[in-house]
Amino acid sequence: MTPGSNIPLPVARVTVDVAAPVRLDVSSLLLTADGKVRSDDDFIFYNQPTGPGVTYRSGGGTAPDAITVDTSAVPPGIEKIVVTASPDAAGQTFQGIEPTATIRNADDNSVLASFTPPQLGSETALVIVEVYLRNGAWKARAVGQGYANGLAGIATDFGVSVEEPTPPTPQPQPQVTTPPPPSAPPTTTAAPTPPPSGKINLDKGRVSLQKNQTVSLVKGGRPLLSQVKMGLGWEPAFRGKDIDLDASVIAYGPQRNHIDSCYFGKLSIVNGAIKHSGDNLTGEGGGDDEVIVVDLGRLPQEVTGLVFTVNSFSGQKFTEVAKAYCRLLDAATGEELVRFDLTSAEAQTGVIMAKLIKQFSGEWEMTALGDFVKSRTVRGMVKPAAQAL
Repeated sequence: MTPGSNIPLPVARVTVDVAAPVRLDVSSLLLTADGKVRSDDDFIFYNQPTGPGVTYRSGGGTAPDAITVDTSAVPPGIEKIVVTASPDAAGQTFQGIEPTATIRNADDNSVLASFTPPQLGSETALVIVEVYLRNGAWKARAVGQGYANGLAGIATDFGVSVEEPTPPTPQPQPQVTTPPPPSAPPTTTAAPTPPPSGKINLDKGRVSLQKNQTVSLVKGGRPLLSQVKMGLGWEPAFRGKDIDLDASVIAYGPQRNHIDSCYFGKLSIVNGAIKHSGDNLTGEGGGDDEVIVVDLGRLPQEVTGLVFTVNSFSGQKFTEVAKAYCRLLDAATGEELVRFDLTSAEAQTGVIMAKLIKQFSGEWEMTALGDFVKSRTVRGMVKPAAQAL
């Protein structure tokens, strides 16, 4: 196919897969006659893989991502389904990358058409093809429209609500009042202190989080998509006994489905994108006691949430642990990016320290949790950690 060309669809169910020399994020939007989504539910992507008549399938890094459209199940009022693609790596453009969309019969996988957009450059996202309704019949058109502001730009253009950073709370303006009589002392009212913003980024350097605060892993306007280290540390019990705490990370998919757990008994998961430093049996020594390295850029697309936990395998309670903390570091430079110190403890054997959640825009957000549960092993943390996502 060439840009602007179209074909009639001879079958009701078609799959569009998009392949490229690099990993792509593929998504889809269901549009009404005015070219907008009805709500955010009409945006189908890895974190929301199903919608009315449209489903997303991850290729897992070894095959292209795909969108399947069942035209017989598309609801009334939807006249167009666009299929979009963007490079998975933050800031990467389509310069030198030629993605190819292949339209297939979803039932037997036979090829109906293919399209490679020509002359791409600074685009960071594409509307590559569209499936549309014309005079009661469904067709497919080659588009190749580029965007320089990534998947978020496409989503915004079609009416999806993209979360913006919380603006600072405006200070109340002083009110002009009639001054009191000279004999009366002047009265003043202190301006209320605005609450701290719930979300911050890394532009001002190291961030110290409090419980339930969130930091967007964005610096200089660009998402952090590289190797990071989550260091977890603690000091031995106040009575001077050794304490065997175990740090773990649990990987989840978009439906809070458990994908795998990385801990002292399984030091590498998801094809090596997450690795554990090994078990520390005492908590003695300075610095981090256990370190988990996460290569954000190599994580499979189906991994959209990571929860970091600590368990007391020896059965001692966290009320007997001193100075438990977690901190996120840039693995390349060793720079500490985010830190969360547990300032309180409960008589439990497990704690959910923090979570990393991937947003549809590609950026990751870290939220400090500090939620205590009864569990001495990571296996018992899977369900409560999923509920924390």
